[in-house]
Amino acid sequence: MTRQEFLTRLREALESELDRRTVQENVDYYNSYIIEETAKGRQESDVIAELGDPWVIARSVIGMTSDGLGAGTAYDGDPGAGRGRDSGRQSRQEGSASILGAWWKKALFVLGIIGVFLIVIAVIGGIFSLLMPILVPVLAVVLILRLLGGTRR
Repeated sequence: MTRQEFLTRLREALESELDRRTVQENVDYYNSYIIEETAKGRQESDVIAELGDPWVIARSVIGMTSDGLGAGTAYDGDPGAGRGRDSGRQSRQEGSASILGAWWKKALFVLGIIGVFLIVIAVIGGIFSLLMPILVPVLAVVLILRLLGGTRR
């Protein structure tokens, strides 16, 4: 796929759900990224393959816009920032995460709360298991002394 084909597919995927300015910002970003990487001596086809499927990138951008996470751009900072060897895989993962929605964040939060609760219970249980061999005889002696002391009066 060429740079123009990639950008055309990205534009088509974004235009269905985003305003013209946001679409243009994203297309300009990926265009400048591809140009910068090819200026560094990389093959255009390698850069485009690394980016991944334009549809997945578009889903990621649209998901970020609908979740209120940003202005609808799938980048942060300078063009090329955060782009590495695994960015195509990362884009696909981001796309699938945005398709799933935000329910997984809530589920992760609930699991975190449950985990903290279980840790607290385990710590308290551990403290009791350490103290019981000492406390049971002490409590038995105190109880016996109270019973014997109560009969003398």
